Amino acid sequence: MSPDKMVRMANQIATFFKTQPGPDQSDKVAAHLRDFWDPRMREQLLSYVSDGGEGLDDLVLSAAQKI
Repeated sequence: MSPDKMVRMANQIATFFKTQPGPDQSDKVAAHLRDFWDPRMREQLLSYVSDGGEGLDDLVLSAAQKI
């Protein structure tokens, strides 16, 4: 998938989980990515993060460290 689409999708997930109560929002984002994203999508995300993660929400960057 294109990097722009991946960033948009990941940020949408983060936006949703920001509305959920509790301090474990990044854990919930990481769980969602593990449960619903194809392994290739997760690899693409992790590679993108290691290259700087431009445009990704801080919550996604935090979650990426947990997957």
